[in-house]
Amino acid sequence: MRTRFDDELDELHKAMVEIGQLCKDTITETTDTLFTGDAHEAKDSINLYHRIHKNEREIEDSCLRLLMQQQPVATDLRVISASLKAVYDLERIGEIAADISEMVINDHMSVANDMINLKEMSQTAAEMVNDSITSLVKTDKDLADTVIRRDDQVDGLFDQAKETLIKSFKENGNPEYLLNLLMVAKYFEKIGDHAVNIARWAKFVETGKSGR
Repeated sequence: MRTRFDDELDELHKAMVEIGQLCKDTITETTDTLFTGDAHEAKDSINLYHRIHKNEREIEDSCLRLLMQQQPVATDLRVISASLKAVYDLERIGEIAADISEMVINDHMSVANDMINLKEMSQTAAEMVNDSITSLVKTDKDLADTVIRRDDQVDGLFDQAKETLIKSFKENGNPEYLLNLLMVAKYFEKIGDHAVNIARWAKFVETGKSGR
């Protein structure tokens, strides 16, 4: 019975790594669409979100089945509970990336130059997502702490973006376009927030405390 349980936990870990990679891929693809305006690539990013949503449901089912059938305790219970919580954040990350791609499609929005460091925000957020999942699967508290600290970097980039866009607005820039840029920057900041949530659940596995 224990061997079967361990096998199912391994499958859960693999599923979490897979959905984490899908999230990282959709962030990268969505960012590319911002600078190319490629509607086909934007649609590919949205399709990735649909896969993420499907995987989320499957992981939730796996977690609930493990909880009901195996009745785990101690660390095993925390692993399953943390995965059940973290997968919600991963689904939200995929949805946010899809929302950005929808903006590219519907508003014909593309960025000729990176006036507010969106590429850096995106890359940092994607790395945070990747590291948060690694910290959860490997129960790496130190890596989780690193993810949490990096949130200040994303927040700082968002603050800089706001200042730049306010200045551009005062100089009679295109208001709708600038507001769209601000929304995209906010979306990347939110992705960082979700990565921090996952990192906190990783710490919960080891400490039994959510750290909120």
